[in-house]
Amino acid sequence: MSETQKYDAALAADIEARWQDWWEQHGTYRTPNPSGDLADDPAQAARPKKFIMDMFPYPSGAGLHVGHPLGYIATDVYARFLRMSGHNVLHTLGYDAFGLPAEQYAVQTGTHPRVSTETNIEKYEAQLRRLGLGYDKRRTVATIDPEYYRWTQWIFLQIFNSWYDTGAGRARPIAELVAEFEAGTRETPDGQPWSELTAAQRADVLTGYRLAYASDAPVNWCPGLGTVLANEEVTADGRSERGNFPVFKSKLRQWNMRITAYADRLADDLDTVDWPEAIKLQQRNWIGRSEGARVDFQVGEPGDGGAVTVFTTRQDTLFGATYMVLAPEHHLVDAIVPAAWPQGTHAVWTGGHATPGAAVAAYRKQAAAKSDVERQADAKVKTGVFTGAYATNPVNGERVPVFIADYVLMGYGTGAIMAVPAHDSRDFAFARAFELPMRCVVEPTDGRGTDPAAWDDAFNAKDARLINSASSEVSLDGLGVEDAKAAITAWLADRGLGEGTVNYRLRDWLFSRQRYWGEPFPIVYDEDGIAHALPASQLPLELPEVDDYTPRTFDPQDADTQPETPLSRNEEWVHVTLDLGDGRGPQRYRRETNTMPNWAGSCWYHLRYLDPHNSERLVDPEIERYWMGPREGMPTGGVDLYVGGAEHAVLHLLYARFWHKVLFDLGHVSSAEPYHKLFNQGMIQAYVYRDARGFPVPAAEVEEREGGTYWWGGEQVTRELGKIGKSLKNAISPDDIAAQYGADTLRLYEMAMGPLDVSRPWETRAVVGQYRLLQRLWRNVLDETTGDVTVTEDAPDEEMLRAVHRAIDGVTRDLQGLRFNTAIAKITELNNYVTKRGGAVPRQVAETLVLLTAPLAPHIAEELWHRLGHEGGSVAHADFPVADPAYVVEETVTCVVQVKGKVKARLEVPPGIDDAELEALALGDPGVVAALGGAGVRKVIVRAPKLVNIVPA
Repeated sequence: MSETQKYDAALAADIEARWQDWWEQHGTYRTPNPSGDLADDPAQAARPKKFIMDMFPYPSGAGLHVGHPLGYIATDVYARFLRMSGHNVLHTLGYDAFGLPAEQYAVQTGTHPRVSTETNIEKYEAQLRRLGLGYDKRRTVATIDPEYYRWTQWIFLQIFNSWYDTGAGRARPIAELVAEFEAGTRETPDGQPWSELTAAQRADVLTGYRLAYASDAPVNWCPGLGTVLANEEVTADGRSERGNFPVFKSKLRQWNMRITAYADRLADDLDTVDWPEAIKLQQRNWIGRSEGARVDFQVGEPGDGGAVTVFTTRQDTLFGATYMVLAPEHHLVDAIVPAAWPQGTHAVWTGGHATPGAAVAAYRKQAAAKSDVERQADAKVKTGVFTGAYATNPVNGERVPVFIADYVLMGYGTGAIMAVPAHDSRDFAFARAFELPMRCVVEPTDGRGTDPAAWDDAFNAKDARLINSASSEVSLDGLGVEDAKAAITAWLADRGLGEGTVNYRLRDWLFSRQRYWGEPFPIVYDEDGIAHALPASQLPLELPEVDDYTPRTFDPQDADTQPETPLSRNEEWVHVTLDLGDGRGPQRYRRETNTMPNWAGSCWYHLRYLDPHNSERLVDPEIERYWMGPREGMPTGGVDLYVGGAEHAVLHLLYARFWHKVLFDLGHVSSAEPYHKLFNQGMIQAYVYRDARGFPVPAAEVEEREGGTYWWGGEQVTRELGKIGKSLKNAISPDDIAAQYGADTLRLYEMAMGPLDVSRPWETRAVVGQYRLLQRLWRNVLDETTGDVTVTEDAPDEEMLRAVHRAIDGVTRDLQGLRFNTAIAKITELNNYVTKRGGAVPRQVAETLVLLTAPLAPHIAEELWHRLGHEGGSVAHADFPVADPAYVVEETVTCVVQVKGKVKARLEVPPGIDDAELEALALGDPGVVAALGGAGVRKVIVRAPKLVNIVPA
């Protein structure tokens, strides 16, 4: 009996399993909604609400390692504290379950992705349950559940059936746009009456407006993954964010989201949310707003009517443009290439090819084999080829040659540039390589002169004046850069040759994947290739069975080849006869065989947490307004606290904001932002051990001894801190730590390691410190031999009351500020104080210790709370202690007394002492009297209660 009453790993395991069962059976963490539950409970309805969220996990087969739960434990501690502080708290967790890992496993093993994913979810749920996380499990979701992705598909259709009205500054239903075309209150892009357009022509017009649309465009093709990737999924070195595979440009027909329509709102509304400045800066930089001008260059002979539009932020240098460059993929290239080289074409411009067409084709093939990063790399040798076409510089009428070159990308601006080699380093290098002229139009201020032939590089300062920039119609000579920009922009606009405009780095979101394990698009195509939305009554469109999950790659340099998607192999699913309810009756259709990216389900899961079983609508408006609606301090509404990694700054976070804003515009939600407060937790790191080859070796097989670190075979290995992961062979399972010490100890250790937003190293040997804290707490309440409660009913003395209330005050402020490590330090200090005092602990003190510990170590707190006689409910719903200000105020403050700037006395005084009394005490202190030596006092400076400075006469 005595052994079972000592708090050890075995007793901790028993307590934890027992209370986890009890919480589940009694619905301890079920959160009431305003409609239904709260409507019948005015007291609960009067409570302030808090919606706390974690970025939900992708369940992998390896399960959790100790780094994964850091944020989950933190939000659980905070949610428990808020619940005990009188809040109605919504806290749950779901699973981001579509994606490549499960599909890649299916390709290797033949196991259906759903089978492996659901197995992984079960493993995660068991591990998370063992940690005692207080989730409302009725609200959990998995993105792979058909009843979940039914609404993902429904949201896609809302976006598909919407357009962005720039005049109104919001999205509107596409039906309203059609009505305007039909009524003639809005012209079609080419001015042709709507009634005269064919069905296919109307569909093309609407495609140019829809927020979700399919188009043929350059995409990021990743052969290693067998799919296209969004720009945000490609790293800075031109490789896939997942798997680190090389990425190339190709042209395919794909679905896109017109996120660019929201560029300004996505940037501007960052001012309304409480996010780390670093994340806001990343989003603003990714959106990349820049002001400049669009300029039209006529191509071909005068009067041909063709034009290439460029975007430039240096329109002041137009007189210095001596050639143009188009991206190899630019849609106008084929149209401007002549049959033969113009007379007098420089040999270096042709690339050794007999005709412009051959030169362009060969160069395009060469460029397609490079990633964007490789194309933009500052290589010493610039490559390109003359198209055979010339354009006219609008400011001076000069004809300039038009090249294609791989350093110009379709992903920025218009995919075409005016080259001003004297004032742009890349243009300078290209001009040198191709013997192109340069003209100085911004006067150098560094003494290099005005002849670019004598320069080593371009001059691109923005604080100089313009020269050589005049024609019979306009002159910029003598103007500063900003004045010249304004003057030339106005001149271009007056003549219809250009206009001032804003450009964005942000590109439309590529939304197709050539994979199996993703949400099917609720889109079908008729015999004319026109896309039609499935009616809501036919959702969810579930994934069909296929025999082979492997996507077939293709040659991106061969325009006649296309990728083959797994869905396309199920002929019965692809070609169907459906009645879409549009009055046409049953028709033959072809389904879309791409799937949505894994980001789709994570764009809106916060909304499903609110109303997870609603089969009639996405979310009940009253419920959404209660949990996420705008309120004081939250003008755009959103989740009260969202915790997750900083690596999602321009992926999930940007995408979710876009989806949410569309839903807001269409009236489906009251909040304009999904997440009001964002907190990025740090990372738990562990030692990585490498052998002489640099390969990781299993950390569990490494022994540290005097003279170095050795692997089991006696080989000395190196040690470095790094991420925790299977590939680095340093993963530590939370199950192992919980088995050795208990889950409460693991929770305390992860919270005590350091500030939540700072990365910290894992050290298993240090876990025991938190284990001992819980053992001391246990002994302060119970007899380890009998298990009897040992507290006394006596009132604590004043000294103990001061210690208790200072701890309450400090722990409360720390938990409010997510400073869990310092909260634990204050609990430890109080617990140690009580232990050292000895004797039976007053009940008031013991219960306070248990309540302070409850958010951090809920299992032991629940056990002790019930043993202390609180049988009526869970400690999770007990009131968190409130500090009495009378006991928090320090009894005395140390006042420093200086004479001639040197400390001569230290006085212990009441915190509320006034200046006159403090001055009198200081002047009467023996040490001060001796320091003055009978001299008079010229001045006394008093800063009660902490400082007195005496200046002798």
